[in-house]
Amino acid sequence: MKTAVKTDLFASAAPLEWAIIANNQFYTAQIPINAQGKVVDGGIEAQARQTMDNLKHTIEAAKLTMDDVTQVLIYVTAREQLPVFNKVYAEYFAAPYPNRAAMVVAGLAREEMLCEVVVYAAVS
Repeated sequence: MKTAVKTDLFASAAPLEWAIIANNQFYTAQIPINAQGKVVDGGIEAQARQTMDNLKHTIEAAKLTMDDVTQVLIYVTAREQLPVFNKVYAEYFAAPYPNRAAMVVAGLAREEMLCEVVVYAAVS
């Protein structure tokens, strides 16, 4: 059985939940949108911060902490964005860090998006 995590994030018109818990695992994908559902301006640093803020909010809505995160998949649209994303990312995690992978992709669902994360966390 899967259970949706209730968040205060923008309610998407797409057929999705911001996070699901199933089989003692938390699943989410987060993007750089604000409370109005708009992709934030300001380049990769602003978008990385919004994405990570959305992640932290969602983790906390599930009554978890960032320390519960086990894996992060990072998607950016240009290789030179990775060092900036890493700088922001490091503000949200402490050792031992989650396992992670970073991918450079040709594009994301919204043309103006520069990053997205897919995250898994352990649920007690």
